[in-house]
Amino acid sequence: MNPDIVDNSEVVTNNESNREVNKKKRLIILVLMVFALLGALVGMYFLFKQSTKIQPSDVTLDFDFDLKDVAESSCSAGTNIEYVYYSGSDPLWKQNNKFGLYVYAEEKDFFEIAQHLVNSSEGDWGYVLIPYSVKDYDTDKWGRVFDQLISKHLIPVIQLWNVDIDNYKKETTKAAEFLNKFIWPIKFRYISVYNEPNDDKFWYGKADPDQYAKILDYTITTFKEINPDFYIMNGALNISLPTDINGVEGFEFLKRMNEKIPGIFEKLDAWASHPYPQPNFSGNPHDSGRWSIKAYENELGYLKNTIGLKKDLPVFITETGWAHAEGLNYNGSYLPVETISNYFKIAYEDVWLKDERVRAVMPFTIRYDAPFDHFSWVNRDKVPYLHYDVVKKMKKVEGEPPALVTGSVSLQNCPSE
Repeated sequence: MNPDIVDNSEVVTNNESNREVNKKKRLIILVLMVFALLGALVGMYFLFKQSTKIQPSDVTLDFDFDLKDVAESSCSAGTNIEYVYYSGSDPLWKQNNKFGLYVYAEEKDFFEIAQHLVNSSEGDWGYVLIPYSVKDYDTDKWGRVFDQLISKHLIPVIQLWNVDIDNYKKETTKAAEFLNKFIWPIKFRYISVYNEPNDDKFWYGKADPDQYAKILDYTITTFKEINPDFYIMNGALNISLPTDINGVEGFEFLKRMNEKIPGIFEKLDAWASHPYPQPNFSGNPHDSGRWSIKAYENELGYLKNTIGLKKDLPVFITETGWAHAEGLNYNGSYLPVETISNYFKIAYEDVWLKDERVRAVMPFTIRYDAPFDHFSWVNRDKVPYLHYDVVKKMKKVEGEPPALVTGSVSLQNCPSE
């Protein structure tokens, strides 16, 4: 037999057999695919049914803030949230401790000395006046100052100084932004806008009421735009300056200020005053008039009766006091410390404490180098003079200003019953 010759009938039979096998394979594959598809559909159906069992309305978030009955050990985690706020919003709060003192930011010990004076004898929340250069941006120093003010319950009156007249807008804005960075001890942020601007000695050699009025107006607007809690008062005048020889007489200065910026005094929140006992810082505490410890009465009277001021301005005495003979060198032209100690006691008891217009009295000064050491309340070794001890023993009010209050809330993740 020749192997190259093939029987055609056998080939046909084999082809038919192969086609049958292939058909069965395709059928099996198709059936498997159908079952797989059905399985997938069934799985998706049950998965969908499972996902729709929980609806937002079925979820309960249980925040239990009454943790008294929950065992501490059953709480898995906790968060403590601290916050601060001020205890009120009345700028003329009733329980007000008027006692204060003039101090300096550079001397840390001065704040403790002031605290022991103004918050003594049942007192709390007395005042301090602190000069502030509008060029000073020392965050560390002023951060320490405000920390002390808060911890020692001292209310600051910040007195601006050292402005560059040709650059006052920029310096004023930067000063306001800088002072606003700190947490203040009470809601109201007292600012006195410079010092005795009617006196040539304190206004760059030449007092200028027009110029000062513009600067005061800009300062009020700028500080209050940055924070409405800034409480602005004028720079106290040298009201005992008798003539225009060394400056501008006080009432003339006020008149010309109001002519330059009509209504300037209506924009103030309070009135700063320097009612020194003249002459020679040695006047009697019972005297009255512009040369007395009640000079603010004359200033307010002029504002009301001549300028036409409508509002009633509270008074902050940002400087006052008697010079004493004792110091590095004895000066017999001043009164002895025993006399001025009695005068201070009379001034507080008979004048300042009884006058509801007066909010604070901050005598000049805690300590100063010679020849102004005769105004000091402590000597260069920080030992108090007699009038410090006399005033320290005077009964005071436990002040209740809108002070900074700190609190905290503890939130814990505890199981509900």
